[in-house]
Amino acid sequence: MSTPRSRLGDSGERFAERTLEELGWKILARKWRGEAGEVDLIADDGELVVLVEVKTRRGDEFGRAEEAVDAAKCGRLIRLGQEFMETDSAFETRYWRVDLIAITLDSAGRVVRYNHIEDACLDE
Repeated sequence: MSTPRSRLGDSGERFAERTLEELGWKILARKWRGEAGEVDLIADDGELVVLVEVKTRRGDEFGRAEEAVDAAKCGRLIRLGQEFMETDSAFETRYWRVDLIAITLDSAGRVVRYNHIEDACLDE
């Protein structure tokens, strides 16, 4: 059963996916599950494999979307990245990174802020 929270997350992920495809990125996987959890999107930007965590909020009342990815979440994303890269020998020689896409919507559901942070877990 779909909840308002899951619908919000799904809409943000669809928006992020469309935006990345418009940039020429190829989506390799959606909602990919590994032992450490789930990655929203996995894409190829032409140079790197990119694990994309998408966070969507309606306003900043409970904090900005960018603040939702902490050290523990980055640790899980890094473990998932290692796991994903081991799933196919084609990835053996590829480099990868973790990006965060933070989306804020207004009360009508329109995107009012879109922030794509490359290497979001670099310092972890």
